[in-house]
Amino acid sequence: MKRLWAVLLLAGCAAAPGEEVGGLFEVYRNRDVPIASQANFEAARYLGTWYEVARFPVPFEAGCVGVTAEYALISEGVISVKNTCRNLDGTVRSVIEGRGEIVGRGRFEITFPSVPFGAADYWVLWVDEGYRTAVVGAPNGRSGWILNREPTIPADRLAAAREILDFNGYDLSRLMEVMQ
Repeated sequence: MKRLWAVLLLAGCAAAPGEEVGGLFEVYRNRDVPIASQANFEAARYLGTWYEVARFPVPFEAGCVGVTAEYALISEGVISVKNTCRNLDGTVRSVIEGRGEIVGRGRFEITFPSVPFGAADYWVLWVDEGYRTAVVGAPNGRSGWILNREPTIPADRLAAAREILDFNGYDLSRLMEVMQ
């Protein structure tokens, strides 16, 4: 049954011409390298809208541009998650909504009711002092994102975000910028 769901989920994914599409279980980081979430993370400051400026290729985002992630507080320790994918012309391609449970400093378990694979680890590896730029990853190395509060990111914060991914064992040659 899980295999059927995976096929149905991926059937709707279409990559843009020349876009690399990662495999469902592709790994983008050296799992021998220790990974850590941000120890002084403040969940309340993380809430709101983020623009995806870079990501590692994952099938469920193939062809997506103008991607946003919105986080809001549901209750103590629980947030809502709304990810929106857009087409090149700016129209909404897909929206997926779920929830995240805070399981540690900068660590969430994210679930989407429409995805049958269970909870996924979502670790905030770094966020700048002003909560303007964030780096997100997963211990299994199957995903990673650079998020920013604005659609464009200053070069210095992009460089810092890339350094954090590198420090946590990610293969930067596989990181792709996302058009906003």
